[in-house]
Amino acid sequence: MDVNILGIESSCDDTSAAVISNGVIKSNEIANQAVHEAFGGVVPELASRAHQQNIIPVVDSALKKAGMTAEDITAICFTRGPGLLGSLLVGSSFAKGFSLAQNIPLIDVNHLQGHVLAHFIKENEKDTDQPKFPFLCLLVSGGHSQIIIVKSHLEMEVIGTTIDDAAGEAFDKCAKVIDLPYPGGPVVDRLAKLGDPLSIKLSKPKIEGYNYSFSGLKTSFLYTIRDRMKEDPDFIKKNTENLCASLQHTIIEILMDKLNKAVKDTGIKEVAVAGGVSANSGLRNALIRYGETANVKIHIPKFEFTTDNAAMIAIVGYYKYKKGLFASQDITPLARFSID
Repeated sequence: MDVNILGIESSCDDTSAAVISNGVIKSNEIANQAVHEAFGGVVPELASRAHQQNIIPVVDSALKKAGMTAEDITAICFTRGPGLLGSLLVGSSFAKGFSLAQNIPLIDVNHLQGHVLAHFIKENEKDTDQPKFPFLCLLVSGGHSQIIIVKSHLEMEVIGTTIDDAAGEAFDKCAKVIDLPYPGGPVVDRLAKLGDPLSIKLSKPKIEGYNYSFSGLKTSFLYTIRDRMKEDPDFIKKNTENLCASLQHTIIEILMDKLNKAVKDTGIKEVAVAGGVSANSGLRNALIRYGETANVKIHIPKFEFTTDNAAMIAIVGYYKYKKGLFASQDITPLARFSID
């Protein structure tokens, strides 16, 4: 009998629904919210309202694309956290109602776990290109920068995390300083290809262990621009590409230094990357080069699975269903929710 999992993702500003059947993706529909662009960041109240408008059409589209109806769904899973509470409430409330109406199991999913297990989403039955356990996962997004030992589909240990800001936030905030549109990360990535990554020296933190810090980098970026603009008021305009290239180069160096240390210390030779920043071309290229020089097997997700999407939630739901790990109707969303 087929196990058909309907996944719901609503942790931030993307409303998404996906259907996974026996581990194979059948649909993955996403409704984006352009309303936040004018504010230079996500406005929580606007996000939750947009989720309310989008969730039923998105679920309907996901079911139709999968060639299924509500009666074909074996279990429904939803993002419990971390994320914006108002947004999470929309997804969890819908999932609870769907579970009751169809009399099927309800499964809660950690959003970060979803990013990691995105590597296990199969395109077809013959798709076997997944990481082997245990492996290290570099999880980098707008809110998180972590190094995780993944011991099984549902057992993970965070050995390094950011002590302040995340890499994705550093990209977006620094992009805002030089008047680039939101979200800044993809724009920085595009412009960095046109600049000199060694043209502008930015400070790197000295943090023990595998932990990250990006607040000092943001300060260094701001002060560098302030000082250079005293000499030339048009410094930003003349050096936008170089600023982007130098920023991206420094962030990637910080990420890779800690990852390399973790690989050497643990002896684990399989490495995956996940999260929104894993779409960055500079980071992808750095990982590929690292894999070749350090004899490490590198796993890079498809672009459609780097940003927030329900397929990654559904795949976690699939493995939790197989273990019988179900949630009750009184479960509540969590703004903070550790992966381990």
